[in-house]
Amino acid sequence: MNGTLYYIHDPMCSWCWGYRPIWDLLQNKLPRSIVVEYVAGGLAPDSNSSMPLAQQQMIQNHWRTIEKKLGTHFNHDFWRDNTPRRSTYNACRAAIAAHKQACQQPMIEAIQQGYYLRALNPSDLNMLIDLARELSEQELQTLNVEKFIKDISSEKIERELARQISLARKLSQQGFPSLVLEVNGLRHQIAIDYDDHQHTLAEINRLAG
Repeated sequence: MNGTLYYIHDPMCSWCWGYRPIWDLLQNKLPRSIVVEYVAGGLAPDSNSSMPLAQQQMIQNHWRTIEKKLGTHFNHDFWRDNTPRRSTYNACRAAIAAHKQACQQPMIEAIQQGYYLRALNPSDLNMLIDLARELSEQELQTLNVEKFIKDISSEKIERELARQISLARKLSQQGFPSLVLEVNGLRHQIAIDYDDHQHTLAEINRLAG
């Protein structure tokens, strides 16, 4: 039976980064009848203001919690080397713009690795353009950088971001990441298991029939 698995995420969501290894395994094991649709939930709107110190400390504590629970790697130099902003919409736009060129997943991975491992700041548009250039130079990617630059600031991408944010809120109130399976017009919240993809896969297979 055909179905759609909505993956509700934000490229700058630290729990999405922690879930990444299990999510990759799950996608590889899904039946072919299940179509995966990424939905950018828009964790934090555009802002040019520095993140308040208390909020920086709170997010750093989230990173440490994820490290301890899941063994996920984070480069804490980010907080020393950057001026953090609570602003993730540019990263969401980058994922959507890359999707227009069939490069959404590589772009999301590049943003996550840039942010969490290389201590780069995905709130900055120029950093995202640099990542697009890096992707375009990789042998297996066909990303057109000039098209990406044009698209990421376009009204079309802005409308699509607004649509995805609205859809994310309709699909789930569970935060990021979330999984929702739609089969025959019915939507089912799928529990996230950060340690094992098999329980999630079994639930999807049961619901998809």
